Amino acid sequence: MGSVADKIARKVATQIRSNVIDLSAFRASRERAVEASLDGSRFKDLVEQGYDPAFAFYAQGLTLVSMFAEAISAMPEAKGYAKAVAKAEDEYVPEGPPISPLTASHFNLWAFFDLQFGSSRETMGTCILRVAETTGMPAWIADIVRPMQESRMGFYVHMGLDGGLGGPLVLLKDIVTQQVLRCHSATGYLGETGQLWYARLLPPPIPDIGHHVVVTTPYAVLDGTEQRFLDYIGREVARMTAAGGRKAVDAETLLKFGPTANHWNEYIFLAYVNHQPDAIFLAGVPDIRESLPQA
Repeated sequence: MGSVADKIARKVATQIRSNVIDLSAFRASRERAVEASLDGSRFKDLVEQGYDPAFAFYAQGLTLVSMFAEAISAMPEAKGYAKAVAKAEDEYVPEGPPISPLTASHFNLWAFFDLQFGSSRETMGTCILRVAETTGMPAWIADIVRPMQESRMGFYVHMGLDGGLGGPLVLLKDIVTQQVLRCHSATGYLGETGQLWYARLLPPPIPDIGHHVVVTTPYAVLDGTEQRFLDYIGREVARMTAAGGRKAVDAETLLKFGPTANHWNEYIFLAYVNHQPDAIFLAGVPDIRESLPQA
């Protein structure tokens, strides 16, 4: 029968051939695909407005993903997905502080690339990649969607700043991989050395851009330390692995999908302390309930 992604891709391909739907908006000719194989007009507009090139690349990509997601969500095969997103929206009201500590940027990236549905545990991102492959869409679509699909939220230690022509970059160490990455913070928040950030990073989209981009509003964990959260990750991974019928689970799986679909949304909701325009402050560890301010 194939996966949910296969079923959706076959249906879209059939509808394109029969002219039931028109996905021309998702296509770009080689003549129009300029900077990083994107439609150049919007990309250049964002850069000219002062946006970081890496951020501009992914901002354009998210517009594309939103268009795909809207079309796919209406299909019967994605009914479970649409229901899960609607329920999470009702529960967490992701409009950012002061309405909710969940921002639209965090929630949308979670909904598109982390929320699994169907028996084959697809995400909207894996479905879009399958549709692009099946229908022969331009390669740049997969090039922009794949790094977003492969991304995850993570905990990062602030290692200081690295100066640059476009402004300071934040040095962030992934506590799981121990990799130190040079990052543009899209909100402009630069933080302080030693802080623990909970954020989603996306890689340099093209070789000419030599830094990652923090695409979500940074969540700074005020009482967070690297060891405290490594200990938590170890405990949670052990619990997930021991749960009925699960395959071996690693830290990457935990950080991307959580033990439950809304695990990380719930953590942000319960850990919220305060905010400022460019950052949100949290406290506590997910499995120590008394440490969470809103528990």
